[in-house]
Amino acid sequence: MQKIPVLPAAIAVLGLITVGLAGCSLPGSDACPRPLSSASSVTDLVSVSDDLDAAAEPAVYTPFHTEGTAISDVVVGEGNALTTDEQLVVLDLEVVGGNTGETVYAGSLEPAFQLSQLGQAIPAITDALECATEGSRVVVALAPGDIEPETAAGMGLREDESAVAVVDLRQVYLARANGAPVFTSGNGLPTVVLAPSGQPGIIIPDASVPTETTVQVLKRGDGPEVTGEVPVRVHYTGVTWAERTVFDSSWEAAPASLTLDGVVPGFAEALEGQTVGSQVMVVIPPEDGYGDLAQGTIPANSTLVFVIDILGLDPAVEQ
Repeated sequence: MQKIPVLPAAIAVLGLITVGLAGCSLPGSDACPRPLSSASSVTDLVSVSDDLDAAAEPAVYTPFHTEGTAISDVVVGEGNALTTDEQLVVLDLEVVGGNTGETVYAGSLEPAFQLSQLGQAIPAITDALECATEGSRVVVALAPGDIEPETAAGMGLREDESAVAVVDLRQVYLARANGAPVFTSGNGLPTVVLAPSGQPGIIIPDASVPTETTVQVLKRGDGPEVTGEVPVRVHYTGVTWAERTVFDSSWEAAPASLTLDGVVPGFAEALEGQTVGSQVMVVIPPEDGYGDLAQGTIPANSTLVFVIDILGLDPAVEQ
């Protein structure tokens, strides 16, 4: 049996290696309000296609200069909103120099990564995309200093040069399970308490240990079903029943991308058939976990308890 992975591979954004995460939350909720535009006199100097099936083809009146960050939503999507810079996103990015009007960077940033990682290269981008939704095309006017100096130099931008970024938000993963709460009667199972961020705490009861894998839905989402055909992105926390201590948690780093055949059987059973936006708790006896083998800090013959937030499905890999 393989150990449940904690982190997807770290990504490099715009040639900069990620060395840490900002870890801050953007204001608002999953339905947070977003202005349609700001400083329109600035963004009116930029022309962008409103056809998401076509290239953005930004045209900028040059020389272009702005004293502050400005945004304009060319297309407003109807998908998940960006409410925290730790959310996972997949996006297309094009950056145009203000002096020349020429593209200095264009690419698809994938697989999914945390928005804060892009924010290390373009610090203004996290505020500019606050509450933006999946399926949106956003124009961001960037003042000198809005792009990290090393990144700006790598793009060939001068220190005093403004720029324009066009962002297509192709996929926005949930920050936490957002499904409708499901009534549970307890039945001697652990209790789950949530921090404001959504990170769960697990309280083990003084009760008999379940002898069969037991799945309890705590929140039921209305998103796509987990079938195992594509990887699923989750946040999870795991504790051992006997020790009552956390042995693994993705909340300390980043959501994990998992396949049903890459985790222990009890974990796979908890995920299969559930829907994105759901939160589930699963109690896994040794025979559906790691059996009589110790695994890291997990003693042999341990009963495991996981709380899992299902945040999204990864796109299918083209063969």
